[in-house]
Amino acid sequence: MSEPVLLVDKRDGVATLTLNRPRAMNALSRELRGALAGAFQEIADDPETGVVILTGAGDRAFCAGLDLKELSGVGDEGGDAAGMLAGGEDVIGAMEGLDRPIIGAINGVAVTGGFELALACDVLIGTPATRFADTHARVGIMPGWGLSQKLSRLVGIQRAKALSLTGNFLGADDALAWGLLTRVVPQESLIEEARALAADMLSCVPEVMRAYKAVIDEGFAGTYGDGRRVETRAARAHAAEVTPDAVAKRRLAVQERGRAQAGRD
Repeated sequence: MSEPVLLVDKRDGVATLTLNRPRAMNALSRELRGALAGAFQEIADDPETGVVILTGAGDRAFCAGLDLKELSGVGDEGGDAAGMLAGGEDVIGAMEGLDRPIIGAINGVAVTGGFELALACDVLIGTPATRFADTHARVGIMPGWGLSQKLSRLVGIQRAKALSLTGNFLGADDALAWGLLTRVVPQESLIEEARALAADMLSCVPEVMRAYKAVIDEGFAGTYGDGRRVETRAARAHAAEVTPDAVAKRRLAVQERGRAQAGRD
């Protein structure tokens, strides 16, 4: 019997969700996206859970983004590019609609869709192995989960363009200096640090903490919401033109470039 693609641990008011596809660098398959959306929706109805921690299994990757093998038609199922690219708003929507804080414990690389997943969290903690990359422009797809609008608001428009228009990696030290990460801790201490932060949040007045989060998010989304609608229209229009063969070729090129860049670190 295969292991579940998403591990859920609930205790002491904290739900820890672990993306559990380490051999695939925790890539977001259809199954995993469905499990994630379902877990967040379930947490929304769970009065015992006050904070969520989202992390990945293993020490290589938080999340490598959409499963490009599945997207390019490699394997038993896949190849529905338009459906995967334009119809995946449920995960991010479930995260953004949650009235409780989400702490992203970024245990390795967070690439493209994985970067967007990280940006849907409220607070990010990383390790020396944490690296972010936006390879949408290299793979040949448009972002549809908010990265084009949210990243520039977090790190500044020039830094965001430098990342998104090159596909280059951003290491943990720079991510901390840019304000993307709130702290960098040893890999073995990551979940412990995330749980300590969750405990601090749980020690606040629950209804005030949730209302405060809502106020911050609503204010932040004043122009962000308009940007998301622009992004969604562009992503859906582009997704209809994406072919599995094109994605497969670009995936190999992105992987090779990633290995080359890792060798220079």
